[in-house]
Amino acid sequence: MVEEITKGKLEEQEFSINMGPQHPSTHGVLRMMLKLKGETVKEVKPQLGYIHRGIEKMCEKLTYQQIIHLTDRLDYMSANILNEAVCLTVEDALQVEVPERVQYIRTIMGELNRIASHQLWWCAFGMDLGALTTFFYGLRDREKILDIFEETIGARLLLSYNVPGGLMNDIHPNFQKKVKEFITYFRKKLPEYDALLTGNPIMQQRTKGIGMLTKEQAIAYGVSGPSGRGSGFSCDVRIHQPYSAYSKADFKEILYHEGDTFARYKVRIDEMWESMNIIEQLIDNIPEGNYTAKMKPVIKLPVGEYYTRVEAVRGEFGVYIVSDGNKTPYRVKFRSPNFSNLSALDLMAREQKIADLIAIGGSMDYVIPDMDR
Repeated sequence: MVEEITKGKLEEQEFSINMGPQHPSTHGVLRMMLKLKGETVKEVKPQLGYIHRGIEKMCEKLTYQQIIHLTDRLDYMSANILNEAVCLTVEDALQVEVPERVQYIRTIMGELNRIASHQLWWCAFGMDLGALTTFFYGLRDREKILDIFEETIGARLLLSYNVPGGLMNDIHPNFQKKVKEFITYFRKKLPEYDALLTGNPIMQQRTKGIGMLTKEQAIAYGVSGPSGRGSGFSCDVRIHQPYSAYSKADFKEILYHEGDTFARYKVRIDEMWESMNIIEQLIDNIPEGNYTAKMKPVIKLPVGEYYTRVEAVRGEFGVYIVSDGNKTPYRVKFRSPNFSNLSALDLMAREQKIADLIAIGGSMDYVIPDMDR
């Protein structure tokens, strides 16, 4: 019997397994149904909905001030930027011009939020590839930003600092001093990220040429943010449609054209440098004035449809509001960058090894509540 088996050819067949919904490398409650042939990925079918809360429907029963608190719970790593997107939509509908002081502070807070998010991404990405030390380096530096948030805002993650017309309160007297101290500190620490992980030959072998996504494919799938720019897709809303104080700062859009996992990694590393450049140009030039415009206690948008987009940490985030003139919106729809970016995962992972799927997913920097909503 053994001789008969050894003489014959071993049959290969595809089989299906579940990764998740609580696998440590899925960055949240995401289930992926995988078709494998040996260790080669043949198909990836993401299964969403495990933490769906109906946020868009909930918004229809809340005032415009209350909606802000729900956007914190989408991409919680972009909380400040998502809050700002709702505020910009409401302000545009009401034709309210916020004080210039507000525009500067919003932009600085948004870029601090971007750096803090990229730091946590770098932590997790290193661990996905087996480098535990990255977790300690990244969290060490991120704590300094969270301390700044806590001092001015009173919160560290779910911020709700932006409100229609301006800010919840003015910045702390120590804010500018603490931000400049952080920039000085982090400019010396960020090179450690390259020394520890970027130049590591094992890391490069596991990321270069892995998870390819061309510029045309990124556009077709609606992949934006650092994931799109890693494929050469120029899609930075801060450049193409500046808002708040971005027109006051001189910075460049980070583009790489390789379209692989390593390119997406490099975009985020370079973006942290650019975020620091933006903050440095604005921090000493915050204008004096009020931290909010005069707003009515009950906000009612004129009848119509309104849309605003911003550059969140993971890509273009859009807010679409339909108003019937009441104090609550008739319809709210959020354009989530993570949802669109996830659609390309199957394309990038096919014919890669299952271990490469982890690296590819990590390079996309998914935040699952932003998909489920």
